[in-house]
Amino acid sequence: MEFDLNILLIVIIFGLIASFIDSVVGGGGLISLPALLAVGMDPATALGTNKLASSFGTFTSTMKFIKAKKVDFDIVGKLFPLSFIGSIFGAITATYLPPEYLKPLAIIILALVTIYSIVKKDWGDINKYKKLSLKKAILFIIGVVIIGYYDGFIGGGTGSFFLFMLLLIGLDYLHAAGNAKFLNLASNLGALLLFMVLGQVNYVYGFSMAASMVIGSYLGVTFAIRKGVSYVKVLFIVVTISLILKNVYDYVSSHFL
Repeated sequence: MEFDLNILLIVIIFGLIASFIDSVVGGGGLISLPALLAVGMDPATALGTNKLASSFGTFTSTMKFIKAKKVDFDIVGKLFPLSFIGSIFGAITATYLPPEYLKPLAIIILALVTIYSIVKKDWGDINKYKKLSLKKAILFIIGVVIIGYYDGFIGGGTGSFFLFMLLLIGLDYLHAAGNAKFLNLASNLGALLLFMVLGQVNYVYGFSMAASMVIGSYLGVTFAIRKGVSYVKVLFIVVTISLILKNVYDYVSSHFL
């Protein structure tokens, strides 16, 4: 793919917008990935390039959350490698099995997550986390591996799934967002590693989008910390609904239109 200044500007602008949203609750791929496809990248390269850029954005937002003391290393510190490894296996699976097979399940789970979040009106307003029992800890660990695998295999909604799982164990929305970003960074890096090995990354546009995502992520987390829990909660619901609509549209278009 030849270098084009107009394409570069498009990549930078959409990367900035995507990362502002993605920095808190995920879902930035709804904006950045279609932008890369629209400028003419083949799907595999677009996925790899998006992972490169989003990894920089996720790293920035994670560092910002850590600085604000919204990441609890006693909860997620040891789970980073599990999310990383799960994502690698998910990406490997995606090279053999089309992700469309699991999209209906992803739509159903996202819908349940959204409904639960709306019905539980006071959920995530206050941090109620208590040390997990052995049974809950095992289930939590399994959940991290599965979501990491999902990120490598399908990707869309990973941040929302991580955030939802952390809300389930009692964290408030802001702490859940910070810890979710930490785990999402691991899954991003795992999938990116495989895409790099397979040569499916456009580094020129990838690093350009990465630069704008660093800025967008910094601004997004700063805004979220200032606005507090209520802002993150609303953004989380809006993004999950958008993910549902996008996945439904993709599924219907590929199977019935």
